[in-house]
Amino acid sequence: MSSPTLYKIAAIPGDGIGVDITEAAEQVLDKLASVNGTFKFEYTTFDWSSKAYKERGWYMQDDWIDQLKKHDAIYFGAVGWPDVPDHISLWSMILPIRNTMNQYVNVRPTKILKGTTAPLAQLREKPSDLDWVIVRENSEGEYAGQGGTTHGHGPNAIATEVAIFTRVGIERIMRFAFETAKSRPRRKLTMVTKSNAQRHGLVLWDKVFYEVAKEYEDVVEYDKMLVDAMTVRMVNKPESLDTIVATNLHADILSDLAAALAGSIGIAPSSNLDPTRSCPSMFEPIHGSAPDIAGKGIANPIGAFWSAAEMVRWVGKGELDTVADQFMEAIENVTGNPKTRTADMGGSANTTEVTEAVCHEIERLCGKK
Repeated sequence: MSSPTLYKIAAIPGDGIGVDITEAAEQVLDKLASVNGTFKFEYTTFDWSSKAYKERGWYMQDDWIDQLKKHDAIYFGAVGWPDVPDHISLWSMILPIRNTMNQYVNVRPTKILKGTTAPLAQLREKPSDLDWVIVRENSEGEYAGQGGTTHGHGPNAIATEVAIFTRVGIERIMRFAFETAKSRPRRKLTMVTKSNAQRHGLVLWDKVFYEVAKEYEDVVEYDKMLVDAMTVRMVNKPESLDTIVATNLHADILSDLAAALAGSIGIAPSSNLDPTRSCPSMFEPIHGSAPDIAGKGIANPIGAFWSAAEMVRWVGKGELDTVADQFMEAIENVTGNPKTRTADMGGSANTTEVTEAVCHEIERLCGKK
């Protein structure tokens, strides 16, 4: 019998509930691996927290790139703390990781899990009307980091934030989005833009989209929406959407709306992918560090588990898709039980109880021979 495949994971718990949910995610991943028996995980934990930053003056050590590249994937908890400005924590860790590790695609699947109460009556009656994948350009656009501040401490301060759009960056995200849409049953893609007002970068965004679209005309149905109109469509006609591609900023905002429409931001996952696989990809729930409940043991770990399932799917390169599907089934069985839901989902279970319940479901589902 061959030895289990070893996957090396760089674990970055970060701040607040990121610590709690990372521990929970490692527990369920280890359970999944032990029950399956064909693979296992090895974790290297990096203390790149805001608390450590305050003590030593830096988030990541000088050789952080070399350290992360030793791993097959990165699992990230959350970043942000009240006594550190958000732009410092973001630009000192998460954005450099995404950019340097070539993670130019951010994928955020959204659907209504069992037991989740959606705010819209339509979705409570027919949860399947919301089943989306949001593909976010993750390397440039509005988060490119170009710009500056002049006379920042005076009454005549001037600040610029320059959005960068390149043909290469746009083409590769559009191609990834079309391939994603092609792989899904409905084969439908909606491109989000604001080219009526942003007449340079997003006009190029639109132009490249339609150029790439010509290669998929026979296999993918596609349309275009202005971002403001898109928010209305997401609320009023969720069933009309499937795969969505948008800029860094637009998708960041729309994916939070999507999570809210699905019932809880605490359950939403994301994957920061390097499609070339030259660098490790990173997986994280989209919720923040939640300082108000940090350390209380009541954080909802479902978004962390869903992100972990996407990590399993990615590192397996197609060989662990069934395992990832079973993992998701275990998660939904737990959210579907009123006794194993956290407070944000209308229950009273704590993080440990939800984690143990998912481990039990993994044992039951994945242990079948």
